[in-house]
Amino acid sequence: MTTGRGRPRRPVLDAELIAREALALIDAEGEGAFSLPRLAGRLGVRTASLYNHLDGRASVIEAVRRLIVEEMDVSAFDALPWPDALAAWARSYRDAFARHPHAIGLLATTTISSPATLTMYEAVVTALARGGWPPERLVSVLTGVESFLLGSALDLVAPPLMIDASGQAPRVPVLAAALDAARAGDKATRAERAFDEGLDALVRGLVAQLAELGHRQG
Repeated sequence: MTTGRGRPRRPVLDAELIAREALALIDAEGEGAFSLPRLAGRLGVRTASLYNHLDGRASVIEAVRRLIVEEMDVSAFDALPWPDALAAWARSYRDAFARHPHAIGLLATTTISSPATLTMYEAVVTALARGGWPPERLVSVLTGVESFLLGSALDLVAPPLMIDASGQAPRVPVLAAALDAARAGDKATRAERAFDEGLDALVRGLVAQLAELGHRQG
């Protein structure tokens, strides 16, 4: 089918298209495959053309971060107590990164500045502050929860066999027995169980810490 004289054969290049193609490249080929020349090749343009829309590599990575953040749900922070809202947000966060696990390494090593991400963080820390967390603890709580969630996202897409103690059971009998018990279920069940138990322990621990802070201040 012809497109008519003078009309472009490919979509007009813009920041949104660049971000989506960058995420598709990372999803398909991994963190190591991402580069501006490689991205430009996928788009059928010269590398210099990307700079007309985004200011270099870090800017493209932040645009990718925005796309993933937009898959997360912060609505619970407006409706639920902070522990329940944190748990609901945590699930959407883990699920979003589980869909894009190759992006974790890139995003974890790039300074966060995208408005969408900052707005998400604002929703989280506002709910924590409203729940009684002091200002000096907000960032550490947020960072601790994120660290757990990123690890959980990677666990969800990890190889079926991550710890192999076969043939060494006499040396590590408790570990070998634990691994056998874990393999009794399928991989998804193991990962989900680990996430559920870890998230429950994390939220309960934060509730207990906040209560302890209240007692100290009282």
